[in-house]
Amino acid sequence: MNAKTIEALNVIQKRVEIIDEKLQSDETMRDIKLMTELNKERSALEEMYSKYQEYKVLKNNFDEANYILKNEKDQELKQLAKVEILELEEKLEVVEKEIELLLLPKDPNDDKNVVFEIRGAAGGDEANIFAGDLFRLYTRYAEKNNWKIDILEESESTAGGFSQISFMVKGNNVYSKMKFESGSHRVQRVPKTESKGRIQTSTATVAVLPEISDLEIDIKQTDLRIDTYRSSGAGGQHVNTTDSAVRITHLPTGIVASSQDGRSQHDNKDKAMTMLRARVYEAELEKKQEQEANQRKNAVGTGARSEKIRTYNYPQNRVTDHRINLTLGKLDYVMEGNLDEIIDGLIKNHQKEMIAEQIENDN
Repeated sequence: MNAKTIEALNVIQKRVEIIDEKLQSDETMRDIKLMTELNKERSALEEMYSKYQEYKVLKNNFDEANYILKNEKDQELKQLAKVEILELEEKLEVVEKEIELLLLPKDPNDDKNVVFEIRGAAGGDEANIFAGDLFRLYTRYAEKNNWKIDILEESESTAGGFSQISFMVKGNNVYSKMKFESGSHRVQRVPKTESKGRIQTSTATVAVLPEISDLEIDIKQTDLRIDTYRSSGAGGQHVNTTDSAVRITHLPTGIVASSQDGRSQHDNKDKAMTMLRARVYEAELEKKQEQEANQRKNAVGTGARSEKIRTYNYPQNRVTDHRINLTLGKLDYVMEGNLDEIIDGLIKNHQKEMIAEQIENDN
């Protein structure tokens, strides 16, 4: 482990020791707010602190075994030291990699809920049907993770599926897993409407946006135009004859969000604002990224809707993620919400890219 990493770990250890000392003081015990803040900081540092203590014990044992190997004359002890060194080398390598990952910069949005937007793109009815298939895929995946789905806005297609559907996914660390789903998803299969059995290629686009609170982005009420209108659609349970549907326009950017699937005008307004905050945040982020000429483009993709990220080939029961060159011959299994193998591969690749960038910066 390099000196810079050890230095960073020593700073963390010192901070934990200071926190532990403060938590024992009478002054802190009388201040509930301070105690809460210190405990929260201590909890955030705990995994790194514990892993560093584990590393130090292993390193100390490794150094002792090396000393015996170099200085001990008893051949039996030297042989035992050799065996121990090999075991400790393996353990040290594992712990060092774990520390390396823990030291990577954290995405501040990783623990947030997300707003999903899926749209049928190229391919007409088949694209909309595929958008519906993707919605079902993510719904199944959410169920497996004990996450909750809340529909925000939907436009059903007459042929099936959706021309557009927006929904919230709520749960633990949703964005950390789902952020890599943004982009263009391509399907290759024989459409139900195809009489001659020809394979067609269609696409649906996915955007995954972190849920943004009103404290994180400043949207002035004077910058909003709020319109109400009568719900319409394919006869869903909340379609009614009152002006309960809400459309909100952010005047400075022209960004629009609407909802008509809530149980009341108030509910629809809340849902529309949730989408609007996420979309305005995304637009501001994209603008900032464009201005940063030297911004690194992650190997896992930029998250733009136009970027082709995955192909679902039904005739060959195959799914391919183009960003990490991963192909699985079990599309039917994946479409039942079994996305972990793909998502884990994307996360590991992202971590590898971040580590490589840090090494480059250190040099």
